[in-house]
Amino acid sequence: MSDKLTHVDKNGNANMVDVGDKNIIKRTAEAIGKIYLSKETLKLIEENNIKKGDVISVARIAGIMGAKQTSNLIPLCHNINIEKVSLDFALEEDGILIKSYLRCNYKTGIEMEALTAVSIAALTIWDMCKAVDKNMRISDITLLSKTKEI
Repeated sequence: MSDKLTHVDKNGNANMVDVGDKNIIKRTAEAIGKIYLSKETLKLIEENNIKKGDVISVARIAGIMGAKQTSNLIPLCHNINIEKVSLDFALEEDGILIKSYLRCNYKTGIEMEALTAVSIAALTIWDMCKAVDKNMRISDITLLSKTKEI
């Protein structure tokens, strides 16, 4: 793997990578993250008693919308035609684990979209629960995998 920074030109200026000559191939990415919540907040979510509404459903929609806006949020990202976005949520004893899966056929990867989906879903949970939980923490947002098939 090259140690050359692809988003910096020879003069050190920010540069959007030219993918014009690359082949279109199937690409996937998975990301994961966690929002830590109190047991009381988790119970309210599980019972659908958060006043702003169904936390998981809204976070899922927000994550999908966030993935679709990645190129508007991250300055040097390419606008990718996303074919699939899914988000899974697992309620654990200390928080909610969020996992995204994305797929596209394009010239460059989809990992930033997978990471953005998890991040926006976690931020949405935060927004919906901030009135009842002042000690939330978002952590461990990480890329699990990225693949490309020719």
